[in-house]
Amino acid sequence: MKQKLHEQLKILREERNWSLEDLSKKTQVGVEKLALYEKGELVPSVQTILKLSNVLEVPASNLMDGIQA
Repeated sequence: MKQKLHEQLKILREERNWSLEDLSKKTQVGVEKLALYEKGELVPSVQTILKLSNVLEVPASNLMDGIQA
């Protein structure tokens, strides 16, 4: 079963031992928004998903699949 986007984001961030603040600095996305993405309360735009995929070094398609999971 595919993981949902919010689960993927948290796991990927924690695997890198990054705080939300670290990820925020690398992506230029606010800590509050990142926290909402990880809680599943907000879905990031395609542009934000591209930023996250670049910084987390995962294919954007993997993250996009998590939106529909």
